[in-house]
Amino acid sequence: MAVKSQQEILIVEDDPVIQGILSMNLTDEGYQVLTAGEGLVGVRLATEAQPGLILMDMRLPDITGWEATRRLKAQPETRHIPIIALTAQSTSEDLRRCFDAGCDAFMTKPIQFAQLFTKIEMLLNRSINALE
Repeated sequence: MAVKSQQEILIVEDDPVIQGILSMNLTDEGYQVLTAGEGLVGVRLATEAQPGLILMDMRLPDITGWEATRRLKAQPETRHIPIIALTAQSTSEDLRRCFDAGCDAFMTKPIQFAQLFTKIEMLLNRSINALE
């Protein structure tokens, strides 16, 4: 199991209420949290901070979460970071777009935190094992 206290998660979410709820729940679980309210800021923070995982809203005000994910997966220094797509849209087309952009997992809003924490742990463990 990953050591959560050493894991940093970047939340890229433009809704301050959702961003706050995510931050609070992740902090309560022992994660360190970084936040960005725009896609371009999220790409910059991910490149600089190298978080263990990114929670990416797909509908952002400057560039979409799909575009931000494509940019991160195209950069050698960030392509290894797992990205969980967060979206209110749950059609098969939305799911396909998320995976086509490079997302590693998909969560619909409203967030079910037990499921989210399971996905986070799975992806963090997979990342740690890939580095060993």
